[in-house]
Amino acid sequence: MSDDTERHNQKMAKKKAARDKIMATKTGEKGLIIVHTGKGKGKSSAGFGMIFRAIAHGMQCAVVQFIKGGMKTGERDLIESRFSDICQFHTMGEGFTWETQDKSRDIEMAQAAWEKSKELIRNPANRMVLLDEINIALRYDYIDVADVVAFLKDQKPEMTHVILTGRNAKDELIEIADLVTEMELVKHPFRAGIKAQMGVEF
Repeated sequence: MSDDTERHNQKMAKKKAARDKIMATKTGEKGLIIVHTGKGKGKSSAGFGMIFRAIAHGMQCAVVQFIKGGMKTGERDLIESRFSDICQFHTMGEGFTWETQDKSRDIEMAQAAWEKSKELIRNPANRMVLLDEINIALRYDYIDVADVVAFLKDQKPEMTHVILTGRNAKDELIEIADLVTEMELVKHPFRAGIKAQMGVEF
């Protein structure tokens, strides 16, 4: 065995011992409040990745879409056609605000989506609930962030994971979250004239 290989093995052995020591202290388990925000792409995609992981583990789950409405999406089609027995899917929005151009209707739909969300979260059988683009509804004050925070703190079942996606997550939501990821925009094909494409955006 060469000196390089021996040094590498010793280094990795020390790293593993340190890692094992850290992992031995991580014994807690709880339902998490998870926020995916930021200007970069991938917030909803990451949320759906977690939903599909939950489905693969046989965990009952649910999705509520706050903004996206009429557009056909692969994730909705797949869940409704293959996994509707284990994952409820509710598309409550009617499109982005600049498309609907009807603020009172947008508020009405967002509040209806929040009521459906509370119903699904309250049910302890649902181990994971994705609130897709709720941060957009909160940003425009279509839903009261204080109500969302109070509900998640006081009424979310102990072992239920709730994922909240969308740009510009409110500080109050970030404060109570267990896991917050901010997607950073480095480069996007839209800026080069490339439209949203099947399999990537929907």
